[in-house]
Amino acid sequence: MANLIRSAKSGSDWTKNELFAFNIAVVNQDVATFFGDPNLPASTVDPIILNNLDPPPGPVAKSTRLFFRYLKDAMERFPQGALTESAVNSFAAYLLGLLDYDEPDRVVHQRLEIGFVMCGSHVDAKPDVCVMDESYLLLVQEDKCRASVDDPESQLIAEAIAAFYENNRRRSAIGLPAIQAKVFAGITMSGTAPTFYKLPITTALLESIMTAQFPPRQTIVHKLVPPVPNMAQFLENGMRPLENRRVILQCFEAFKQFVK
Repeated sequence: MANLIRSAKSGSDWTKNELFAFNIAVVNQDVATFFGDPNLPASTVDPIILNNLDPPPGPVAKSTRLFFRYLKDAMERFPQGALTESAVNSFAAYLLGLLDYDEPDRVVHQRLEIGFVMCGSHVDAKPDVCVMDESYLLLVQEDKCRASVDDPESQLIAEAIAAFYENNRRRSAIGLPAIQAKVFAGITMSGTAPTFYKLPITTALLESIMTAQFPPRQTIVHKLVPPVPNMAQFLENGMRPLENRRVILQCFEAFKQFVK
């Protein structure tokens, strides 16, 4: 792996080749290992969301009505392409707000550009959605594989590296010492089907990427696919089936512990 060609690439161009070149591996985990507890917490959303495929007749809370509308748009409303991507990003951003990922004193942004240095050149990464306070905390990348050759997992890792670089650049600008390591929370979205990641980034990894060197220590990214009843149809069905929806929303509740 030390002899692989390394060149500067924007985050949107990262593939498995960059992961190999910088000694980064992704390891699947189960619920107990990933969250540190085999039991998922109860969801805090309106029970109408948990128990109805579609909004029931009669008035419902605005937040509940919007959940069903964003879900429909992300899954059904638009043909594959730019509008679908926008609808999925809007759904992800809305869901994070609904679940209070923007508390306390945080904000959810879409399509912010983050710069970093790779192989001696300045490049950029552009997460589809992010949660931040004074620094980047959580990153979301849509899976566009069904429409292109994009690799959302590798792009998400590049975005975490960029966020680490930018967080420390901001700290330096106000006279604070650099953070040596941080585990970012990350999510890829295939339609309305999320996959959760813990992304450990260190100064040693960043320096290897900046100088085009092979890191001697491997970086292990941990990944969780929600344990829905029908895994074979998970990417296609996403949060539409109620059984999936309940498990996924429980996973979102448990995942909050890593947003810090």
